[in-house]
Amino acid sequence: MAVNDEVVRLAADAADRIGPAVVRVGRGGGLVVAEGKVLTNAHNLHGEEAEVVFPDGRSVTASLLGVDLDGDLAVLAAGTGTVVAPQWREEGAPALGTVVLAVSARLDGGLRVTVGTVSATGRAFRGPGGRLIGGAIEHTAPLARGSSGTPLVGPDGRVAGLNTHRIASGFYLAQRADAGLARRVEALGRGVSGRRVRLGVALVPPHAADRLRAAVGLPPRDGLLVRAVEAGGLADRAGIREGDLIVGAASVAVASVDDLHGALDGLEEGGTLQLRVVRGVEELEITVVATPDG
Repeated sequence: MAVNDEVVRLAADAADRIGPAVVRVGRGGGLVVAEGKVLTNAHNLHGEEAEVVFPDGRSVTASLLGVDLDGDLAVLAAGTGTVVAPQWREEGAPALGTVVLAVSARLDGGLRVTVGTVSATGRAFRGPGGRLIGGAIEHTAPLARGSSGTPLVGPDGRVAGLNTHRIASGFYLAQRADAGLARRVEALGRGVSGRRVRLGVALVPPHAADRLRAAVGLPPRDGLLVRAVEAGGLADRAGIREGDLIVGAASVAVASVDDLHGALDGLEEGGTLQLRVVRGVEELEITVVATPDG
C-alpha cells in the first residue's frame, strides 16, 4: 500500500472510531473519556457549566465535576448517550517521526482530521496557573483555533495525547496520554479536583533579589526572595518570614520558581519538605508540613 493510501486509511479510521467522541466545549474542544464524562482543558471553561456539542449536532449542558488548573485539565458531567470512549495509549510518547492525527470538532459542525508527525518529545509549557506542564508531545498536525482539549491519535488508532497548546511556526503541543494522566483524569471524574501544594508566599525572582540584597548590604546569593507571606499558609506556619531567601528544597538548589514548584509537586498531604533558607547572613533549615488546609 502506498504511503498516501496508508495515511488516508489512518485518517478515515480515526474519524470513524474516535470522531464520535470528539466534541466542542464552549469555544474549545473536548473528548468523551467515559460514559457521562467529557475531558477538556481547564482554560476552555468559564464557570461551572458549558455547552457540549457532538459531531452529529446534538447539544447538551454539562456541569463541572473536577478541575486541575495547574495541569490545565477539567472533567465535565454530560449526557454522552451511546458514544464510546476511545482507548488511550498509556505508554511512552510516540517516537520521533511517528505519523499522528489530530481530530477536532469544527465550529460549524462535523469533524476535522489533520495529519502530521511527532517532531519532539518531553516538551514543557506553562499552564493557566503558571506551573510547568512537562512531558508534552510536539507535533505538526495542523490545528485550528478552538481545538485545545481534542485528541492526538497515534497510528495504532489509540489516543496518544490531548492537544493543549499552540506554538509558533506550525508546531503544537499535546499532553501525553500516559497512565499518569489517565489517573488524574479518573480522579477529576470522581470530583477530586487537582490541588497542588502551595507554599503561600509572594516571591521576587533571582535577578531582582540580588539587587534588593545588595541594597541592604547583603552578598549576592542564588535563590528566591520572599516578598510577602500569606497569613495561615504553609510558609507562615513553618516560620518563613518576609525577606527570607529560599536557596534549597529537598536537598536541591533553588534557582527558579520552577525548582520550588518541582519540590512542592512531589509533596503529598501530610508529607514534609525541608527548605534551606538564608535570613540575613544566617542559613536555616525549615520544615514545611503539607497539612490539609495548606
